Amino acid sequence: MKDTTAQFRPFGIRDKVGYMFGNFGNDFMFTFASVFLMVFYTKVLGISSGVVGIMFVIARFLDAFTDITMGRIVDRMPTGKDGKFKPWIRRMCGPVAFVSFLMYQSGVVEAPMTWRIVYMFVTYLLWGSIFYTAINVPYGSMASVLSPEADDRAALSTYRSVGSVLANLVVGVGAPLLIYTTDASGNQIVQGERFTFIAGVFAVAALLCYLLCYGMTTERVKLTSRGEENHMGLLQTMKALVSSRALIGIIFATVFVLAAQLLNQSINQFLFIDYFKNKNGVAIMTAVSMLPSFLLAPFAVPLSKRFGKREVGIFGCICGALAAYFLFFIRTRSVGVYIIVNVVAFLGFGVFNLIMWAFITDVIDDLEVKRGIREDGTIYGAYSFARKIGQALAGGLGGFALSFVGYQEELQVQTEEVVQGIYNIATMIPAILYTLVTICLATVYPLSKRKVNENIAILKERRGKAEERK
Repeated sequence: MKDTTAQFRPFGIRDKVGYMFGNFGNDFMFTFASVFLMVFYTKVLGISSGVVGIMFVIARFLDAFTDITMGRIVDRMPTGKDGKFKPWIRRMCGPVAFVSFLMYQSGVVEAPMTWRIVYMFVTYLLWGSIFYTAINVPYGSMASVLSPEADDRAALSTYRSVGSVLANLVVGVGAPLLIYTTDASGNQIVQGERFTFIAGVFAVAALLCYLLCYGMTTERVKLTSRGEENHMGLLQTMKALVSSRALIGIIFATVFVLAAQLLNQSINQFLFIDYFKNKNGVAIMTAVSMLPSFLLAPFAVPLSKRFGKREVGIFGCICGALAAYFLFFIRTRSVGVYIIVNVVAFLGFGVFNLIMWAFITDVIDDLEVKRGIREDGTIYGAYSFARKIGQALAGGLGGFALSFVGYQEELQVQTEEVVQGIYNIATMIPAILYTLVTICLATVYPLSKRKVNENIAILKERRGKAEERK
């Protein structure tokens, strides 16, 4: 890898904001799907939650191939005039936004159930396993070439997380107010035709965000052109990835933390509607839960430098687990209590969420130190696959758990036994998942603050010697 930063304008706020817009665009679609896709499939199209859960699992098996394949394609494509990773954002922003819009066509409800299920499978797999992969893997890999400095990369992770928070704010606050209406008995009713309109607005917004990301960022670190003989083969690459304790540790931690957070977001739609019978509570909780991230954003890099990313992550997930266990045992009927306890948890693991993306750049550096070859796209492809596993686990657990407690898709009002089951899902499952994240970071993931600094020093020394030989 060659440092060519002197040829470009200095890394600065323009790159950070541009990179933020990239994830803003990602999460207009990703968050909307994570939170509302199950609602659309079950309450609008009337598809069984169990069938939806099966589809999520099948999609993740497909992702095992598409994510790694996309990473290897990116690694082997020559670097163009605007970089190695940026061109993919320009190429794929239109297709991914369009297919995202296609997923939420309420008119499909008029078709026979078989066709509804086929429609669900085709549009979801095209979006999640093909087009979203083709733009997200290059976007995520791009962080390592915008700047060679570790602090800059941590800042990019923070801005990327802020982009996600902004998207969550827009989607989580605005969408419930438009999607649900209240009937005469106070029950929250889904308005299916509004899904299509909202999905179209979010698709256009995502497209604009991607274009801003493309225009505002600059790839400064040019990856040295290497022949195919200097690349690891697929089997060698997979062996290297599987043998990396750091990658395995962060993959399992990511799967569990993403599953916990997305399950919580998705099940909250059912919890607030069926248990609390308060659609405004969804919007309020989403808005309030975003505040910790904004408040903590200026401190994310200083805290990670002071204590270490792994150490901050362990503390944050302990907070998340304790809050979820507490809610499970008190069984509150108060919307206010439920929201306040969750916000306290967000204050705990909020910094972890902000710096989460910097973990993978540390893993990439660690593999380069040990193997001597950098495979940014392939490694990020594996990480992207792990995140989708977390998404699928959230969707699968949510779907199967709802079926287990007796949730009836055709009923707008559920029985008391079912709503109590929904409360159990929303609290105990995230508690267990956050506990597993803590265990992974504490016992499997080896990149402590000291080890990360050692790797950075080794790579700087190697690159300095490489420049001297030229």
